[in-house]
Amino acid sequence: MNATQALRHASAALGARIGRRWSTLTLIAVVVALAIAMPVLSVFSNVLSGGTSDTWAHLADTVLGEFVRNTLILCVGVGIGVASIGITTAWLTTMHDFPGRRFFEWALVLPLAMPAYVMAYVYTDYLQFVGPVQSWLRETFEWRRGDYWFPDVRSVGGAVAMFMFVLYPYVYMLVRTAFLERAGGMLEAGRSLGLGPWGGFFRVSLPLARPAVVAGTALALMETLADYGTVSYFGVQTFTTGIYRAWFSLGDRVAAAQLSASLLAFVILVLLLERASRGRARFHNTSRSAPRPVRKRLSPLGGALAALACFLPLFFGFLLPGYLLLEMAIEVGDSQFGPRFVQLARNSFVLAAVTAVLAVVLAVLLAYAARLARSRLPEFLNRVVALGYAVPGSVIAVGILIPVTRLDNLLAAWWEASFGVNPGLLLTGGIAALVYAYLSRFLAVALHTVESSLGKITPSMDDAARSLGYGKWLTLGRVHVPILRGSLLTAGLLVFVDVMKELPATLVMRPFNFDTLATQAHTLAADERLAEASTAALTIVVVGLLPMFIISRQIVRGERPTT
Repeated sequence: MNATQALRHASAALGARIGRRWSTLTLIAVVVALAIAMPVLSVFSNVLSGGTSDTWAHLADTVLGEFVRNTLILCVGVGIGVASIGITTAWLTTMHDFPGRRFFEWALVLPLAMPAYVMAYVYTDYLQFVGPVQSWLRETFEWRRGDYWFPDVRSVGGAVAMFMFVLYPYVYMLVRTAFLERAGGMLEAGRSLGLGPWGGFFRVSLPLARPAVVAGTALALMETLADYGTVSYFGVQTFTTGIYRAWFSLGDRVAAAQLSASLLAFVILVLLLERASRGRARFHNTSRSAPRPVRKRLSPLGGALAALACFLPLFFGFLLPGYLLLEMAIEVGDSQFGPRFVQLARNSFVLAAVTAVLAVVLAVLLAYAARLARSRLPEFLNRVVALGYAVPGSVIAVGILIPVTRLDNLLAAWWEASFGVNPGLLLTGGIAALVYAYLSRFLAVALHTVESSLGKITPSMDDAARSLGYGKWLTLGRVHVPILRGSLLTAGLLVFVDVMKELPATLVMRPFNFDTLATQAHTLAADERLAEASTAALTIVVVGLLPMFIISRQIVRGERPTT
């Protein structure tokens, strides 16, 4: 055997070894994970290679301190607010029986359908100087401007309130599940040791639910850090508003990347704090039957107070803004309602549908790759993909636009040199780059849903399929996908709604003269045309109610009768 033949045999053996370890599914997982990680890597590479721009120096001297201060205030205020409301409502609906409890069990998740920036528009119109509240006060007490003090909703405190009432369901859902799954047997043991209701709450239930509290609060904080519409409309200077201004107003990609890296540092800090809070603690329910807690029937006065405590966050987070939004849409609405509105709705639905379908397909492939893999690489890559949801849309937009714009310019130059025609922007001139940004941001939502459902399918079904001569692809198509049909629909619907609501990435990356319902609502509200913005905003809320009803049904079905 000569050297050439030996080299061929060695190459073939290496290829066979790689083929055994790197299946098609594993290669797909690697490519998708790299694509999701690319925006973050792009941001940091531009920070390291771009030096310090004059814009960054100017921002550091003028508004960077305000960015940090406002971001910290938002994080602390929203964290305390969502934790307080979520724990209180979860404890009341899980451990007590009072009038309206069954309604509040599922209705308390509805504020998640209301984007924070939509609620900001509604409350501004309701609470401003010429709004109905202050007008009624002046007419009733014959006050004039300067005779009374009224809180300014367009402030840091107002932004905290908006986020608090919209995002508390994250804590409510997770903590309620923790109370249902862990509190029953433990509370019984606590009562046998002489613990009363308050002692059982502070010494048993709350410590057991701590991981859920921290996880829900971390989700709310990541949504707060990623927001652009609310803080921009309220005039609160944060990193997201700075990124948008540096990119569009100042045209400095290096400064935008540096602000994106700073914002990402806050997100990483939240994730590290969430992980550190758990430490090595583990929480298990040692009871085999996992008994649900026995609800305590409250007195008439206690029941009324409990119902009021559950009603107030639902009222301020969904019922009141929903009513005001509907009233504005009926009385005034968008003056362009008609062909223009149909076009906006079509743009939003096409973007959301395309992203949802791609996200579900990729999520199935990634979850299935982790199921079949003999190594932990696909599972690790799925965790990398899941981190995309923690990255704000503005950071993803900057991280994608910088390299994609360069690639677009290179392709246009090559095309013009080869064919004598300038094709313009091939990638950023359409919706391809925007869909890529959505996938980077929301693929984790679909992946989590698919992984949870696929993990419930017993491996014996794969063995049975193989015994019938099915390969892995036939097993996926004929066995797993039919079983997962409901979960796939849920995953696609969740991604669909998230894309409909997404504002920062859409504002930064949308093609020229391409608007969606979210950007239309933001533009009209920024022009103080709040009543006209209600039509687009109401459509977003109505679409957002669909997954909330699914979640509500799961909450009701998951409830077991207690004695």
